[in-house]
Amino acid sequence: MLLGKIQTIMTGTAVPFTRPETFSGIDKRPRTGAVRVGFEGLEGDEQGDRRVHGGPDKAIHHYPYEHYHHWRQTFGNRPLLSAPGAFGENLSTVGLTEENICMGDILSCGTTVLEVSQTRQPCWKLDDRLGTKGAALEMQRSGKVGWYYRVLEPGVIEAGATLNLLVRPHPEWPLRSVLQLLYINTLDLDALVRLQSLRLPPSWEKIVANRISTSTVESWAKRLGGPESSS
Repeated sequence: MLLGKIQTIMTGTAVPFTRPETFSGIDKRPRTGAVRVGFEGLEGDEQGDRRVHGGPDKAIHHYPYEHYHHWRQTFGNRPLLSAPGAFGENLSTVGLTEENICMGDILSCGTTVLEVSQTRQPCWKLDDRLGTKGAALEMQRSGKVGWYYRVLEPGVIEAGATLNLLVRPHPEWPLRSVLQLLYINTLDLDALVRLQSLRLPPSWEKIVANRISTSTVESWAKRLGGPESSS
């Protein structure tokens, strides 16, 4: 089943970021030609803080380009929002959103096989990237977060390659429903138990198990606020 076509592939190197002793690879630039894909992502792509970014469960970040309309309406027609790459994404498409992608979807792209592993959890680096306090919170509130892939079979991809759905094991879990549970109906215990049965990354297993056992929601302050600015 054809889901869409990759319009842009982007990678970036980790460089010093906005706050003391912070690094980021969020400033990603378009690639031309074939790009090799390994179990930890695209060749030439780096992350500034491997504790919370990158790794097998966050190997590739996919962000729908149609969301840019929302951001231009919210923050104005900034140059950064005129082309893909503003949000540190690796893949940009039109036609695929959190509405029609599900947790655990397995897709082929080029000679690779990818699995939808989790939605993005926006962090403070988006505020600094856009120069707007609250940008990460708005991404979380709007549900326009994008998602990550695990790489099940390494290979090669390039712009223009099609994304084809191979298996949809959890049609009952479109990403919009996951986001609703993560950030709005946060203590729907029945839904949390159902989500717990999926193949979740370790960090999500911990979050879900804690909500079920304590009936409390983890703090988002550090993720959204980050380290104190030097200013």
